Amino acid sequence: MRGDAKKSWPVEERTTLGCGAISTFVNEVVLTPAGTRMNRQFLTHPGAVAVVAWDEAADEILVLRQYRHPVGMELVEIPAGLLDVEGEDYCLAAQRELAEEAEIQAGRWDVLVDIFSTPGACEESLRVFLARDLSSAPRPQGFVPEDEEAEMTSTFTSRAAIVEMILNGECESPSLVSGVLALETARLLGKLDDLRPSDAPWLARQ
Repeated sequence: MRGDAKKSWPVEERTTLGCGAISTFVNEVVLTPAGTRMNRQFLTHPGAVAVVAWDEAADEILVLRQYRHPVGMELVEIPAGLLDVEGEDYCLAAQRELAEEAEIQAGRWDVLVDIFSTPGACEESLRVFLARDLSSAPRPQGFVPEDEEAEMTSTFTSRAAIVEMILNGECESPSLVSGVLALETARLLGKLDDLRPSDAPWLARQ
């Protein structure tokens, strides 16, 4: 069995149905290999990064509580942010988000997992990093939390407790679920030293 592969069916027409601050809602008329045409509506997206910040000594993970209006819930999340700075290195973006949202920096960075959050409806690609050797850091100069971020709280929580909450259906954030379970898998398999480096190729963005 082989993994995911880059492929693109021909697009005969693209129509913008709506524009937002981050995403555009589009309809594409796509020619299938069988010669038929299909319409697919989806959201464009710049991509994102997220961070599992793990204090190994205490065996705790940094989590946030953030209000998410589209789903009408306050979610338990990990630090994350958009890749909306042209040409910015992915790991540098993750480092910036960790400092902005939690005033934390890390001495070691690895890639935990790459996912498409909702590939049937949105082109968002997400890379989740593992950050270790944590210490305090100031927020980047000029950054001021606004809107949901102004109400966001952060705390370190037991890794085992977060895993249990995920398996009990108490946490549903895709970045937290995929990142924490990837960490748990690597930990149990003894693969923590074999994780991909922070600058590893990212298939979705090649």
